[in-house]
Amino acid sequence: MKRLIIICEGQTEQEFCKDILAPHLFALGIIIQAPTIKKSGGGIVSWSELRKQIENHLKQESEVFVTTLIDYYGLREKHQIPDWALAHTRADKVQRMNVLENGMRNAIDESLRHRFIPYIQLHEFEGLLFNEMSIFDSNFEPAEFTDRAELIRVINAHPNPEMLNDGTTTAPSKRLIQLISGYNKIVYGACLAHSIGLTRIMQKCPRFTEWITKLSII
Repeated sequence: MKRLIIICEGQTEQEFCKDILAPHLFALGIIIQAPTIKKSGGGIVSWSELRKQIENHLKQESEVFVTTLIDYYGLREKHQIPDWALAHTRADKVQRMNVLENGMRNAIDESLRHRFIPYIQLHEFEGLLFNEMSIFDSNFEPAEFTDRAELIRVINAHPNPEMLNDGTTTAPSKRLIQLISGYNKIVYGACLAHSIGLTRIMQKCPRFTEWITKLSII
């Protein structure tokens, strides 16, 4: 069995890895471990701290692969992600993520980087959950929706949920908090992802699918 460590930004991503990704990858002969970012215990940190954790994992086991599951939402210039300025000359957000991920990979020790697969979720993990309205209807009672019509509109307007924007009130997690009473991202994020299933998530989310494909062939 091959080994893969997925460094997760927080508990929501961690639960997703354990519940959804682990069975899929295990069937392909890959065992995963999904720690949160050590310096913060969950939550984005400076690149120097994140790089330290990545390289420590790569050095401790000569055959382990390492990847990241962090959100673009919340990343700022102060976190000093490699090639940040260059990336932000790209208007296309997919191209911007590609520049940032290549910068991260190239900043890792040359002897280790062939086992590092950087990934930044555009824009936020919760965007993957905006798959189809039937998923929300099967997980929540009608009274729990504060604006069901708006949730339907958002889903229909974004055939690729990854493109839901990253504004302070319009980021995917912020929308869910506004549209579903008592929404808890850790609890409900895992439940919704499980209800959708990996196959349906991949059908709508091309960048995420590209990442899963890379992990599947390590």
